[in-house]
Amino acid sequence: MSGDSSAPRVEIWGVPGIPEIRHGDDLAALIVKSLAAQGDSFEPGDIVAISSKVASKALGLVTAAGDKEAVVASETVAVVAERTAGGHVTRIVRAAAGPVMAAAGVDASNTGADEGVLLLLPHNPDEVCRVLHEALVSASGVATLGVILTDTAGRPWRGGQTDFALGSWGVHVYDDYRGGVDADGRPLAVTVRAVVDELAAAADLVKGKVDGVPVAIIRGRAAWVEATPTGVGAESVVRAGTADWFALGSQEAVRSALGVPPGTDVAASVGIRPVGSDSVAAQVDRAVGVALQGVNGPAGISGVAGAELGVDIGVGIDVGSDRIDVTGDNPVSVGAIAARLDVALWGEGVPHQLHVGPDRAHISLNPSPHTD
Repeated sequence: MSGDSSAPRVEIWGVPGIPEIRHGDDLAALIVKSLAAQGDSFEPGDIVAISSKVASKALGLVTAAGDKEAVVASETVAVVAERTAGGHVTRIVRAAAGPVMAAAGVDASNTGADEGVLLLLPHNPDEVCRVLHEALVSASGVATLGVILTDTAGRPWRGGQTDFALGSWGVHVYDDYRGGVDADGRPLAVTVRAVVDELAAAADLVKGKVDGVPVAIIRGRAAWVEATPTGVGAESVVRAGTADWFALGSQEAVRSALGVPPGTDVAASVGIRPVGSDSVAAQVDRAVGVALQGVNGPAGISGVAGAELGVDIGVGIDVGSDRIDVTGDNPVSVGAIAARLDVALWGEGVPHQLHVGPDRAHISLNPSPHTD
């Protein structure tokens, strides 16, 4: 849809008084009741933004907090990036709920009176919104409403977190300007506003994370509410498949190309990059481990980085503090291992230079800018 020509006035306010939600509670009825308690009611075209946590509680999407990593793994479709911090691994993943986010949205905060539990996200957030929409229309008697289920996530290239639409129903997801013109009359070819995310983020300004107000009403954007829901929800905003240009983190893409995808036992065995600074020795150690994964036949490895692998690929790898030497009788094997080391070191961000001879490859670590 295209936006209105007039400048709209938008009101957003939180709905206080919603009690702690328990499994089986009628969330829609509680929202309508709490809205009435503050002397208000729905109007046609209102949009209801609901924090995913209360929906998860009402649906009983709660599990014991014992092994959070195992719970995150069970809610993960694919790992995008992973880092270690404080002895724990944090993973950015494509969640079963749809979006890419930290820890698949598994959360131990704002769980209410229940101690030692984790909240999970619904696997079909748009369907949750459809059911809530139906219940809100029934409880309020107002037929034209929009529903957005909100959650919080970080974003590539931007610090901090913001709310986004995890699911939606009865709300235009996009405001598509393609084929129109800008204020100067120039044609617009690529501008598609994700208004459902903008609405979710705006609603968080009055909901917040610490105020105990999980629901907000947005009024003044009735043009974005569907009189007859089309069934196109926030799931359509998720980039996936060939549309996803950022399916892996930069280091994870390199490691995957060398046979070490993130979130696997082999990735853990060669080491996962920590958050923050890291020593060159540790970077080299991981690079050597990555380079030798999936290589057929046994290898001898010695030096300050890496442990004896117990296999022999017909080459020797000697790792020093300022260099790596690869030697062997077969120049193809020497060159292949050297090439994998070259790529793995770049993936770790280790400055180096590669020199390949007929039976030896020499990699200078942290060379000066003038090293030949």
